[in-house]
Amino acid sequence: VQLQASGGGLVQAGGSLRLSCAASGRGSSFNVMGWYRQAPGKQRELVARIFSGGSTNYADSVKGRFTISRDNTKNTVYLQMDTLKPEDTAVYYCNAVGDFINYWGKGTQVTVSS
Repeated sequence: VQLQASGGGLVQAGGSLRLSCAASGRGSSFNVMGWYRQAPGKQRELVARIFSGGSTNYADSVKGRFTISRDNTKNTVYLQMDTLKPEDTAVYYCNAVGDFINYWGKGTQVTVSS
C-alpha cells in the first residue's frame, strides 16, 4: 500500500489549500483515513479523520475551518483547509488504517505566512 499526498504549499494567512491523498495497492476501502501534522519541535497530532461510514473527528484547533472528505471508490481522502493561520504551518501526513494496519504517506509541507 502506498499513500501519495499532494496539495501542500505556501499561502498567506486567511487563505485556503486543499490536500489530497490517494492510496494504491489495496482493493478494498480503508476503515479510517485521515490527516496528521507535525510542526517543528512538536509531536505529530491528529488534524482530522473520517471513517468508512462517513463519521468524522477534528482537532479542536481546526474545527469550523477544515473539512475532511473521502472518495471510497478511489481510496482518496481530501482535506479542505480554509481560513489558514500561521500556527497551521506543519508537515501534513496522510494516514490510512485497514485490517488493523497503519499506513503513512511521506508528508506534504504547508506553510502559512502572516
